Amino acid sequence: MGADEKLTVPEVCEELKIAQSTFYEWRAKRRGPRCITLANRQLRVRRSELDRWLTEREDAA
Repeated sequence: MGADEKLTVPEVCEELKIAQSTFYEWRAKRRGPRCITLANRQLRVRRSELDRWLTEREDAA
């Protein structure tokens, strides 16, 4: 899929190699990627948002 692909929390965590608890901790501290909250309260992360968020965290060195 493309930049508008919507990833689930488990998919994001698998890609980042982190525990879901870490993702939710980042979210609570407003340090994680922005999420879409669906009507059923599930979260999705746009592929473009995850890529943007990761780019912002790259070392400038």
